[in-house]
Amino acid sequence: MMRSMFAGVSGLRNHQLRMDSIGNNIANVNTVGYKSGRVTFQESFAQTLRGASAPTGTTGGTNPQQIGLGMTVGSIDNLHTQGSLQPTGKDTDMAIQGSGFFLVKEGNQTYLTRAGIFDLDSNGYLVDPSGLRVQGWRATNGAFPAKDQNNTGDIRIPLGENIPARATGYIGYAYNLDSETPVGTTITKSVDVFDSLGNLHNVKVDFTKTDANEWSWEAFDPTGVSVGDGDITFTNTGMVESGGTGNVSFAVAGANNLDITLDFSNLTQAAAETTISPIERDGYPMGALESYTIDSSGIITGIYSNGLSQDLAQVALASFANPAGLIKSGNNLYQASNNSGLMQVGPAGTGGRGSIAPSSLEMSNVDLSQEFTDMITTQRGFQANSRIITTSDEMLQELVNLKR
Repeated sequence: MMRSMFAGVSGLRNHQLRMDSIGNNIANVNTVGYKSGRVTFQESFAQTLRGASAPTGTTGGTNPQQIGLGMTVGSIDNLHTQGSLQPTGKDTDMAIQGSGFFLVKEGNQTYLTRAGIFDLDSNGYLVDPSGLRVQGWRATNGAFPAKDQNNTGDIRIPLGENIPARATGYIGYAYNLDSETPVGTTITKSVDVFDSLGNLHNVKVDFTKTDANEWSWEAFDPTGVSVGDGDITFTNTGMVESGGTGNVSFAVAGANNLDITLDFSNLTQAAAETTISPIERDGYPMGALESYTIDSSGIITGIYSNGLSQDLAQVALASFANPAGLIKSGNNLYQASNNSGLMQVGPAGTGGRGSIAPSSLEMSNVDLSQEFTDMITTQRGFQANSRIITTSDEMLQELVNLKR
């Protein structure tokens, strides 16, 4: 049999594989987060008819004589180039601008995806269309654990869930006390504080000028009983020198005692209008989670009915040294392989990972103009290889006819 016939067969078989890849790309032109595939070819074995010879003193060298035995697939690659972003207006949709993958989990099995089509299930968990739970870091009272792979877990947004009241434990004062205020003058400032049940109580603080660069303060509970006092000394440049903090403590019926730190370190004393004011205060009443927002780093911030905004969770992203080495698992999912490199998990915008575009989805990166061009060249390659087989068959027929 003729070598050309087998070369043609290899061409037919492998051009069909390339056409399969092109067809799959076109079929997924509107698949969210899809990464197009590419098939490349390489020459197969070559039969050596005569080896190369070196030159001698009287004759020149000769090149090798080899006949190729067809072609084979060189690689089937996934092209992880960026797809365009499409705004959707849906709060739970997310897209990655740059490198990285979302992590989703089913039991103990972790998958990766670029398709951020997420939603909340009946228990408040953030899930993909197959019900796999999105992974990230859960915050406790607004504080995150170390943001590494060991601390990731299912992200939950418990809409409607109550957050308990928190007693006030800190009040920060700022702005100015007029240095030209006469000695003995008292300035009163009031502030509302919360107890452990979320009830409001008014605390009054009197600031009295006692000497040049010296003031005293005294706090009173809602019944007018003194519950704390101290002195504040300023430098000649108007900055707090001593007495930058003070403590207030008093009992509340039916609730825990209130122990509050007063911070005066940001006060100044200058020849200007007195503007001292409590600008910062913690504590809040009980509230219910009403809504949430997601920023470009994947932090999910809850908004409560009591006016509190508090971090709930942060979406984790994974990166790989060789994302083309990931294994497709169907349903827009990937798994790590021996050649993808180790999975590096961290927040968006760190370690080479991209940012998150909330309320958006990443479209397929399929280029239809390129796919149709590749389809034409693949079709012509298939036709040419079929002609090799036809022509080789005609030559064999002529050989058979020699006996007639």
